[in-house]
Amino acid sequence: MTMAAGAAPTRGPMTLRDWAQLLLLGAIWGGSFFFARIAVAEIHPLALVLFRVAIAAAALQLYLAIRGPSFRLAFPHAGLFFLLALANNVIPFSLIFAGQTELGAGIASVLNATTPFWTLLLANALTADEKLSWNKLAGVSLGVAGTAVMIGPGLADDLGEPVWAKFALIGASVSYAIALMIARWFKGVPAPVIATGQLTASTIIMIPVVLIAYGPTGMFSVSPPVWAAVLGLALLSTAFAYILYFNLVASAGATNASLVTLIVPVSAVLLGFLFLGERLQLFEMGGMALIGVGLITIDGRLFGRS
Repeated sequence: MTMAAGAAPTRGPMTLRDWAQLLLLGAIWGGSFFFARIAVAEIHPLALVLFRVAIAAAALQLYLAIRGPSFRLAFPHAGLFFLLALANNVIPFSLIFAGQTELGAGIASVLNATTPFWTLLLANALTADEKLSWNKLAGVSLGVAGTAVMIGPGLADDLGEPVWAKFALIGASVSYAIALMIARWFKGVPAPVIATGQLTASTIIMIPVVLIAYGPTGMFSVSPPVWAAVLGLALLSTAFAYILYFNLVASAGATNASLVTLIVPVSAVLLGFLFLGERLQLFEMGGMALIGVGLITIDGRLFGRS
């Protein structure tokens, strides 16, 4: 069969390289909730957003100055970078950090895992090559359900937390979905340049916001363990992670890139098991299996062969 004239090609399944990047990104972002939970104990959420994006932006500017490509490639897209910064950094980071002052990492991970659902809806409405399909909808539903199962009995306790905090996390997920639609517009711009431009714009936005809200007094008076958490959040979970993220958006599409939020809670649990000596519970393994089935369903190749 031939494609009708003018019809946009449908994006195919992810390659093995795409899956490798997705899994690595999920592992890196699995530690972000841990870092944030430590940092918000001493740093106000908005100040933490500033530290996160400013340190990451400085690190990436240094990277581009040494390795290239030139940051001048970002100049023609300056306005778009500020829009991306609002949707992908300023708004969701502020909402997540505010929500985490009341919510545990478990329920935060579940609500964050709804990002692919919102991305599916937006991509179906706004794109020509990422339309809604039964396998995507079923796979995302299985993934979110698996995330909830993996949290297990502790999820019931977190359900009693303030409603505003839960809506803050859902709002962050919707904002991330919008950002993925914006990221599609950076055709031909290298991923390191997109990451640097976004984080530089976020820093420019956050500096006056934080200074007007709190002033500079006491901003840097935090303990060494908290600074270590901030550096981990900025350098690993932001600077390096966003290079991977924009590579993935370019090669696999917005919907597939959003699947990382299903992998994040899995990586967080596995990291605790491997490095902190935490026990792996039966319900956690069941939730991981459900997420795995969801990802296989989204990929579609196995069912296609059947």
